[in-house]
Amino acid sequence: MNHSGDTQPTASALALLPLGLFLALFIGSGLYYQQAGSEFAFYQVPAPVAILPALLLAVLLARGALQQRIDTLVRGCADHTLVTMLLIFLLAGAFASVAKAIGGVDATVNLGLDLIPPALVLPGLFVMTAFIATSMGTSMGTIAAVAPIALGVSEATGLSPVLCTGTVVGGAMFGDNLSIISDTTIAATRTQGCEMRDKFRLNLLIALPAALLTLGWLTWQGAGSQAGTPADYDLWLVLPYLTVLLLALSGLNVMLVLACGILLAGGIGLWRVEDYQVANWAKDIYAGYGSMQEIFILSLLIGGLAGLMKAGGGLQWIATQIDRFSRHSDDPARHRRSGETSIVSAVALSNLCTANNTVAILVSGGLARDIASRYGVDPKRSASLMDITSCVVQGVIPWGAQLLLAASLAGLSPLQLVGAVTYCWLLGVAAVISLLLGRPGRTA
Repeated sequence: MNHSGDTQPTASALALLPLGLFLALFIGSGLYYQQAGSEFAFYQVPAPVAILPALLLAVLLARGALQQRIDTLVRGCADHTLVTMLLIFLLAGAFASVAKAIGGVDATVNLGLDLIPPALVLPGLFVMTAFIATSMGTSMGTIAAVAPIALGVSEATGLSPVLCTGTVVGGAMFGDNLSIISDTTIAATRTQGCEMRDKFRLNLLIALPAALLTLGWLTWQGAGSQAGTPADYDLWLVLPYLTVLLLALSGLNVMLVLACGILLAGGIGLWRVEDYQVANWAKDIYAGYGSMQEIFILSLLIGGLAGLMKAGGGLQWIATQIDRFSRHSDDPARHRRSGETSIVSAVALSNLCTANNTVAILVSGGLARDIASRYGVDPKRSASLMDITSCVVQGVIPWGAQLLLAASLAGLSPLQLVGAVTYCWLLGVAAVISLLLGRPGRTA
């Protein structure tokens, strides 16, 4: 939510320029160094550094006294949703670090390979991740719990770590999009004034075909994977992951879930792992914090950048352009497809600027409801389109929290994962087809 003032900012396209500068520096430098043959090309100019010129430009473009501009930047960094994500990052890093140090990842992977044929590991990973995310209502918590296991599966089967990690992100976005307790579901249904169950049914009609196609693709991709005989494993070392998954399914707050996982993993390590002591536990937790440094700093600065762009009227300019495009001089009911396209565009552009799917829905919710009313779009259809669009965009932007977290846990560049989140791309295709066909959710 915006706490920066009581009045609506004046629309300004110029306020969006800093985001373009950041993307040009971040992606452009990576492509340049990749062309030059440098190893780790996209790490030559780290994203938390590439965003600094964009922040400076945003401050220069902002209105008001310098101190007021700085205050706007700080408020963006201190956004409640963002701070919650930052804490999840730290706890996820700590849990992943401790669980790996005591041998939990290896034990969990060997258990999985003992139960699932290697050729079905990828679809199995997708289904498991999707089920967890649907139950707990958060893609972030799901990725934090499952991404380390996916990396272990990659090492054990020879499958690409990018493919395995992208599978987890796709499954997490599928579940988050459909979950009744997800922030995005709540935001979409509340802003559009419809029932969650109605929005769920429409979402499922679009998301299910994309999920089935994804499962077919993953089955084909994993058909040639080979894994040796699983090594012996200690089921006690699997317990932290099982506990985290069960607590997540129970609906417990994700931060409490991860905290319980850290305590349980450390306790089992002290009991079952030789020479594992309290000092080792403390160092592993701190190492987990350190592994989240890049994503922590980048997310913090992106929050500040988004705050400045919103206060400068960038999001208002997007809303104005979408509203102008959506208005027809004749009967609006004849252009329902244009109305739906306008709703999708508003959410997508807001999501690109804020890098937060829930915030994007809240920011564009009022405009979307107005467009839906004028064009005869059923509120549940509008809510469904908003949630699906935010899912697609959030799942493929390399500066979004989901790809940043997954990349950090897997030791990859978020840009490597963009093309591997197959489900989100197929969901985008399914949404476009739904727009063209004008179904489901057509009003009488």
